[in-house]
Amino acid sequence: MRLAAVADIHLKTEDHEKNVRAFTAVNELADALVIAGDFTNHGLPEEMRACLAVLEQVHIPIIGVLGNHDHESGHQDELAGLLRVAGVHLLDGHCFEVNGVGFAGTKGFCGGFSPYELMPFGEGGIKNFVEIAEREAIKLDFGLEQLKTPIKVAIMHYAPIKETVVGEPEPIFPFLGSSRLQRALDKHKPAMAVHGHAHHGTFAGESKGGVRVHNVALPILRERGEEHPFTLFTL
Repeated sequence: MRLAAVADIHLKTEDHEKNVRAFTAVNELADALVIAGDFTNHGLPEEMRACLAVLEQVHIPIIGVLGNHDHESGHQDELAGLLRVAGVHLLDGHCFEVNGVGFAGTKGFCGGFSPYELMPFGEGGIKNFVEIAEREAIKLDFGLEQLKTPIKVAIMHYAPIKETVVGEPEPIFPFLGSSRLQRALDKHKPAMAVHGHAHHGTFAGESKGGVRVHNVALPILRERGEEHPFTLFTL
């Protein structure tokens, strides 16, 4: 399979024609497109409709997860509905299969990276915070568990490893991802994992268990000199 992947597209209404020309190139170059969160800027329904006006020109399967920007205004359920009605295979603990490749995904959450990840001790707010991170990791684990395909791909918005957020200011590392997601990867050993969120991070890394992890945030792809608003993998 030829897989195209990107995150943090933040499509703007005023760039419609430019975005259509850029994204429709994927129809000839890939068999599926992964978007690892942040379709929008502020999580507004009108922003998602503008995004879908571009994505409706993509005729290969689109698989994605929501990002933190898509949650910003509290309309995430409506945005998820718009995506699904438009035919996007939106994952939130779910899985999807195409051409013998299985995809499992969830948004993920922050909390930091081992051995310095936040633990559920102390105030209730801290415990609630960690519970969200744990819940997202469980959803990823569940989705990967359901897949019976020989090739699996994990999709998150937040990073599962520290290596792919390197390049961002170190004090914000704990807010860019969580090692709890990495444990799900190392348990199920997908062929690769993709995420976004860290716009100034590092393109490639590897989990402790040897799973390839790629940060496909669009700013990183542009810095790498990608010709299109996505990068390509062969599975």
